[in-house]
This record gives sequence, C-alpha cells and structure tokens, in this order.
Amino acid sequence: MITGSMNYDSRVAAALIKERAREIGFSACGIAQVHTLPDDSESLARWLQAGHHGKMGYLANHADLRNDPSLLVPGAKSVVVVLLNYATDHRQQAGQTRLARYAQGITDYHFTIRQFLGELLRFINDEIAPVEGRAFCDSAPVFERRWAYEAGLGWIGRNHCLIHPELGSFCFIGELIVDLELVCDKPLGGDCGYCGRCVEACPTQALPTDGFLKAEKCVSYLTVELKDEIPAEYSTRLNGFVAGCDRCQEVCPWNRKASHSTSPLWHVNEEILHLSDQGWMTLKKADFRKKFSKTALSRLGYEKLIQNCRYVVSDNDVESGRGDGKN
Repeated sequence: MITGSMNYDSRVAAALIKERAREIGFSACGIAQVHTLPDDSESLARWLQAGHHGKMGYLANHADLRNDPSLLVPGAKSVVVVLLNYATDHRQQAGQTRLARYAQGITDYHFTIRQFLGELLRFINDEIAPVEGRAFCDSAPVFERRWAYEAGLGWIGRNHCLIHPELGSFCFIGELIVDLELVCDKPLGGDCGYCGRCVEACPTQALPTDGFLKAEKCVSYLTVELKDEIPAEYSTRLNGFVAGCDRCQEVCPWNRKASHSTSPLWHVNEEILHLSDQGWMTLKKADFRKKFSKTALSRLGYEKLIQNCRYVVSDNDVESGRGDGKN
C-alpha cells in the first residue's frame, strides 16, 4: 500500500491497480501510455467516407477527442483498460428469436462497467496517489479496441472484435483515462492466421476477407442502430437475431473455452432466456419498460424490438401459439 504518496512507484502502482481490478471482478486489466492515434483517426475517416457507418452519423463527431485522450482528461498519461467476459453457458429456449449475449444481462453492461471502474478509480485515489480521471465504456469517442490492444489484452481479429488469447472475444471493454504515470504493458503478438470462419458465417457478408467492416450490412447495426425499416434484402437474413448478432463470435475457435471464465459481475436475465417467440411478439410496451428499461434492450426500444421479432417469427406460428417454431 502506498497511501496518499506523491512519490509512488509507477511499477508497484500498476501492479496494485491490476490486482484490485481482478478483485473487483474484471476478467483482465492492462495499461497503455496516452498518445495520439493518427493512424486510427485516418482509418476511421476513410471508413466514414466509404459510407460503411450506415446512418450512424454520430461516429463522425469529435474526431479530435478520439485522436487525443488528453482532450477528454487534461494531463492524461495512462489508459487503464479492463475486460469483462460475458460468455455464459446460458441459452435461450428453443425458438426463432435470438438475442446476442450482450443483451441478455440483468443490467446494461455500460452501467455495470462504469460503476465498477468508478470503484477502481476511488482505489487509485485513496491507496496510490491523488488522481484525476474518467471512466468510459462505449460512452465517449474512444478507440476502445486500440487501447485494449496497446494495453496487452489481445489483438483485433478478422471479425473486428478484440480477441484475448484466454478469454476469447466475448468481452466488454472499459477504460479509465488518468493523469497518473504508470508502467505500461506491451501489445501481445497474435492474429487469426488463415482462419476465415467468421467471414463465412456472417449472414449478410458484412465481413470482407480484407478491408473495412461493412457495418451498414451488419445484423447488429440493422437490429439496433438502424431506426428505419430493415432493407428487404437483409430482413430475411437475420439468422433469428432480434437484438445484436453473435455469429462471427460463435464460430471463432478462440471462444471454445470462453464460457469458463465469465466475470462474476455479469448476471444473465433468466426472464429473457425463457421468453418464447409468442412471448416476445405479444409483449406489451408497459411490460417492456418495466422489465427491460435497465437492460441493453432499452437501446433499441420497444417498437424496434417488436419490428425485428416480426422479421424472424412467422405470423402463423404466433397465431397458432407455436412460439417455439424452428427456423
């Protein structure tokens, strides 16, 4: 313990932060040094120019903040990156409707991670040194996967997810950007080799063999971010998913053992798992708000969810009460 010391040892401090992060319940923790990211900024600009962001216009905002974390936290020196593994063994009951695993939690993962990152920040301030910092989880213009890579937590796979060599890719990423100098980690070696299972498994061909992710085709984008009707060419290719998509991760060999390391901070909503197709299709708006307002499902909203359900569940199944029909 180096309580309140302004002359802290940056190596000891880094070790204590990682130890505390694991005690809190995070699956992994690494540290990167703050610097600008011109290559990532240029790549994002070209991706936007190519139109692969679909109607997510907000991704073009705050390019300066994405490039330089010190604009988010003045005087920032380190990025403490945490992973939270959510690859549970729980499965939904047989039926046509499927939710990506990230949407099956009792609470919205954004809130969970920021809450416990706040606890980690308090630990740093109380036990290591006075610190200024902010916690992020998909809540600000931050190149999260890049910082996770630089913090030694994996590599960016062909499916464009961060892949940890032991945890796989079913991991949420969170960051603390702090004005504390810490000993940093080095990026891990690793890549996907010649494997192309994710490319082959993508139901809408959103993953090219090389080049940019075509997010405008991605089922996760179509079912959550796109507020308009899903284009007819994709509405029959959702593979049963009504919120998000896990196909590129389900087929990834690095996820074979991932469920054995699920974070204790992640709890699956049993009600979600047991809802039949008919249950989803006949869900009332008031019940949706009552049951799911604090979950990740709140991001797409009631109308979008029901619309998506109609794409994957036939009217005949619902009318006859056979809500567990096969695809």
